[in-house]
Amino acid sequence: MFVSYFAGAAVAFIAGALPTSYLAGRVLRGIDLRRHGSGNLGATNVLRVMGTLPALLVLAVDVLKGFAPVFWLPSLAGGPGVIMFQCVLGLCAVAGHVFSPFIGFKGGKGVATGAGVVLAISPAAIGICMLVWALLFAALRIVSVASLAAALTLPLAIFITVDRTTAGFGTLQTFGLLVAGGVFITHRANIGRLVRGEEKRLSRGGGSK
Repeated sequence: MFVSYFAGAAVAFIAGALPTSYLAGRVLRGIDLRRHGSGNLGATNVLRVMGTLPALLVLAVDVLKGFAPVFWLPSLAGGPGVIMFQCVLGLCAVAGHVFSPFIGFKGGKGVATGAGVVLAISPAAIGICMLVWALLFAALRIVSVASLAAALTLPLAIFITVDRTTAGFGTLQTFGLLVAGGVFITHRANIGRLVRGEEKRLSRGGGSK
């Protein structure tokens, strides 16, 4: 079991660490996205700098980075303590995205990759979070507010949608709290700008205003 956990965690971390938006900037535009727009390596900054199609591509791959290892690796490893194993894999994938060794241990904020992880474990819970995200973004056009609200919703969504008699429910609930806390930590600069009234809205064309 230890070998399965260790090998799986390493694969999940490497998958999460793939610097999708950085590669998109280099390959499609020949730019370092860290020096353009907000400087963040996430789909939102790709949208601002490069447009809708590259942003959608980056978003899809970032979600897949979280989904794939959590969905497939437990079955390949024989499913040792499935929920626990999935949570370990998910945390490693998100950590890889946020602290990518391929770009100096700096990466994105983990929202899309975290969403992919939860999609693999509890599709109903991520459905609720996505609804919260979409409603707040439609109302305010501020990505960070929508992301923070969705993260805050995650533990409650897990509590509502997952059978509490399921083996590993407590582990999954703890995982939801850790992911939510992590999103708030990676968004601390955004929170500061929100408090100061300086956080930019995303226009319908993809630019900031």
